[in-house]
Amino acid sequence: MKIAIIGGGASGFFSAIAAKENHPKSTVVIFEKSKKVLSKVKLTGGGRCNVTNGCTSIKELTLAYPRGGKAMKKALAKFSTKDTMQWFESRGISLVTQDDNCVFPQSQDSQTIIDCLVNEAKSLGVIIELEKGINSIKQVENGLELYFLDEKTKPQVFDKIIAATGGSPKRKGLEWLENLNHKIENPVPSLFTFNMPNEPITELMGIVVENALVNIQGTKLKAEGPLLITHWGMSGPAILKLSSFGARFLSDNNYEFNVQVNWTNKQNSNLVIVDISDIIEKHTNKILQNIRPYSLQERLWLFLLEKSNLSAKKKWSELGKKGINKLVNILTNDIYTVKGKTNFKEEFVTCGGVSLESINTNTMQSTECKNLYFAGELTDIDGITGGYNLQAAWTTGFIAGKLE
Repeated sequence: MKIAIIGGGASGFFSAIAAKENHPKSTVVIFEKSKKVLSKVKLTGGGRCNVTNGCTSIKELTLAYPRGGKAMKKALAKFSTKDTMQWFESRGISLVTQDDNCVFPQSQDSQTIIDCLVNEAKSLGVIIELEKGINSIKQVENGLELYFLDEKTKPQVFDKIIAATGGSPKRKGLEWLENLNHKIENPVPSLFTFNMPNEPITELMGIVVENALVNIQGTKLKAEGPLLITHWGMSGPAILKLSSFGARFLSDNNYEFNVQVNWTNKQNSNLVIVDISDIIEKHTNKILQNIRPYSLQERLWLFLLEKSNLSAKKKWSELGKKGINKLVNILTNDIYTVKGKTNFKEEFVTCGGVSLESINTNTMQSTECKNLYFAGELTDIDGITGGYNLQAAWTTGFIAGKLE
């Protein structure tokens, strides 16, 4: 049997390895359009490679996928985060799980993961062909015929093909699959930071608030976690998560919207009123500047006071009901205007791709083209930051590689 893998990324390598293990007598070839394989893996996690997430609850894990959570629920039962960790550790890669459940190689170097995958593929006899971009696939009597972008390379026929080309930023990059009658979900960016060109909060760049609640005004879209103030706007896990869940809505609104920030990590503003009242009682004669609620950094606290038109030199006892309301409002419902986004190249993820309606997610085989399978981000499955996107690559690659 001849098996072609289109794409030399994480899902491509994992499906090639699985295919060779499941069908050892087969010829397995990876076709990669660029000069290097696994280049995105090289950049993930800031060059450290966030291999997976330490969470082992499938129910919990599926909540990390704004698109494809239902499919991932079934898929993770076949190859879970625990299986990923065992897979790499059994091949001599030591892993470490951080407090935030992100799993990295102990070396803190993505090259460790790249070398592991390349060595595993080569030791099994997987052939790797570089600078071999695919133009189209044609169904023929004895299998599937691959046509290459390089017209000098003759078309080749394979018994089975796994498409694992990763996310395409533009729909045009998916036309070769749309031509085979696959339904395509329009690709839009996911996992991006918010640009706030007209907001003075950018002067506080570098400040991190460990537990912020953020939501998009006028919607039910919300997220929580660390928030980072940058020189262009806001970033950090809370913002990236919000961008992921809101990917389609934000694209439709041309990335112009208002974000509401709750700096207290308390959903109920009545609880914040209680906390402020408690400060007033304990620190009656202290000035606002010197007592910072919720461990807010001094620069941020002074900024919020100024934004509320409250003097930093005012005593807590002088706040009054109006002052308390101003303070509670700025702490729980601080509004910023967003105009545009900034993508992290290493974290670039696409929302959209081949619709799951065109894929039998039990096998990852196309419902439109027999013997064609899919793996990874090419499908309409994507996750938030934290190792979830690579986990989807390993899981779908593992399932596709069975070639059932």
